[in-house]
Amino acid sequence: MSLLQRLLFFIFLLISANVFAKKIITVASPDTKIKFWLSADKDGLYYRVAYKGILMVDVSRLNISFKEGGLFNHNLVITPANPERLTEDYELITGKASKVHSDCNRVIIPVTEQTGAKRNLSIEVRVFNDGLAFRYVLPQHRQWTSFNITDEIDSFNLTQNPVVTALLRQNYTTSHEGLYTKVSLNQLKADTLMDMPVLFEFPKGLYMAITEAVLHDYAGMYLIKHNNVLESRLSPLPGQPDIKVKATLPHNSPWRVMMISDRPGAFIESNILTNLNEPCKIKDVSWVKPGKTTFPWWNGDVVPDSINAPGNNYVTNMYYVDFCAKYGIEYHSVVEYGLHEWYVNDGAGFQPGPHADPSKAVPGLDMQQLCDSAAKKGVGIRVWVHFHALYPKLDETFAQYEKWGIKGLMCDFMDRDDQEMVNMQEEILQKAAQHHLHIQFHGAYKPTGMSRSWPNEFTREGTLNYENDKWNDVVNPDHDINIAFTRLLAGSTDYHLGGFRALSPSKFKIHYTRPFVQGTRCHMLAMYVVLENALGMVCDDPTAYIGQPGFEFIQQVPTTWDETRVIDAKPGEWLAIARRKGNDWYVGTITNHTSRTLTKALDFLPEGNYMAETYSDAPASDPNLNHLVKETRQVNRKTVITMLLESGGGQVMHLYPVKK
Repeated sequence: MSLLQRLLFFIFLLISANVFAKKIITVASPDTKIKFWLSADKDGLYYRVAYKGILMVDVSRLNISFKEGGLFNHNLVITPANPERLTEDYELITGKASKVHSDCNRVIIPVTEQTGAKRNLSIEVRVFNDGLAFRYVLPQHRQWTSFNITDEIDSFNLTQNPVVTALLRQNYTTSHEGLYTKVSLNQLKADTLMDMPVLFEFPKGLYMAITEAVLHDYAGMYLIKHNNVLESRLSPLPGQPDIKVKATLPHNSPWRVMMISDRPGAFIESNILTNLNEPCKIKDVSWVKPGKTTFPWWNGDVVPDSINAPGNNYVTNMYYVDFCAKYGIEYHSVVEYGLHEWYVNDGAGFQPGPHADPSKAVPGLDMQQLCDSAAKKGVGIRVWVHFHALYPKLDETFAQYEKWGIKGLMCDFMDRDDQEMVNMQEEILQKAAQHHLHIQFHGAYKPTGMSRSWPNEFTREGTLNYENDKWNDVVNPDHDINIAFTRLLAGSTDYHLGGFRALSPSKFKIHYTRPFVQGTRCHMLAMYVVLENALGMVCDDPTAYIGQPGFEFIQQVPTTWDETRVIDAKPGEWLAIARRKGNDWYVGTITNHTSRTLTKALDFLPEGNYMAETYSDAPASDPNLNHLVKETRQVNRKTVITMLLESGGGQVMHLYPVKK
């Protein structure tokens, strides 16, 4: 936007404010850099957003339509409302920070129809220093107690033709897995669903990401470019395409969130989604223990030749339990063997048959014996379960898991985010908490910050990740970078980490058993720091790790953090993140297919001396991408480090205070 355009825009605002003083509501971030304006005209509600005086969202509509009364946009009157400061300090069990300070300016704006049914609702807006959020607040009404939402088509009229990085979807039935499209907004294909979060790169180094928070008793939201303007779309109820949400009053929509900054790393650091969620709903959280886990399905259930009769049995699982106990891996996952689940099922291809029962282990697997033996070694047992086998038997299955001593489970193949599925997933979390079980959702939509309310939600998939290395070659370091600037912005990101057989793209081979991965081993190590994930996978087989360089880093790296700093970032190209646990810092850096050298000061460190254990890519002259260079030296916050990243490479550092 030119200087003249900017001046004309603010002159318009001043004139409008004088003429319609009671009809324009303004709320700014605490640091005043982000401004949000809400008003109404003959076509209904509209808003604008500016950052540092630059208009980023021009006139954009808030359109919500009900079966009872139609579109809420006729003869609307806004009641004047004044912003208030809202601050909160809270703690997180899982996430990028353990202690969070939330600070925003909030306004709740009542809006009333002057004709017809004279319905009323409020628009609640919260503006933080790193973004803003708005939602519909639907109060009790004397004439109606329940409602059906047919559409919520909010528009996001972005200025300046930003570059879009988005996951495009064909329809609402999706596992939320795919490759990302990067294109200017003007060139983006029309009327195609975009999964969230979506990243927008504006000219002059400005960034925005759009997603949602507090997806509770509501339909999941997508974006679509329609008539050259971004609009929201809600996932319809199964068999009822005209109905998106059914609920009783009072009720709130999820928050529609716009992260805004001139630094893309700010979105990865941001806690705006958990800020918008309710406090923890679990009274006793002493049993909620994040950690790393095996996942033998990925490596093909590899066991040594010395094991007698491998399969869904005690001896096979104890092989992995013993590995966990010796090397400090907190959990072992019981999944399947020979393409058959660990539980009774008469279906095929992991799909539940009519007599599937995840509360009963297959003959030959004594789950009580396994859980008891693992507990004696300090290892927790967790299991994989198909959603459609689990949900019909939810109560009895969770009761049996608690009796056995199972600590948690992966719930897979949901592939929807309509209101019905959203409610079922929250029910799973609630009932799992009653039985002291953590949850890992697969084939599921992105997080919306509800791990603050339900910290037993350890992680979610919603990514095309390294599981694909078993059957195709599409997941590579370029894709990893895109994930970090899109899906990661929503929260914990499950990714089948730990492949220790690295090959270059030109040499990559598809192996279902003992799969290969693309990129260097240091790239894989760095992903444990780059991704936020309360349940990091260690999914290669034990022989891939034992005695191998870099495995000691996997043993050390935490899965939850006290502090997160992005120290260098360029979307689509590279990312360097420093995360703190206690007094120790871990730095993970990844690049795309381009080799590069980054130079950074360790100025995020407190005063004092630290020992730095650094794992770097072997030189390009070394064709073995599993080779790395490890060095240990003393550093402080004034030390400048040089990161030599090979193509598809990475670097990790473990920094800990020097003992006096």
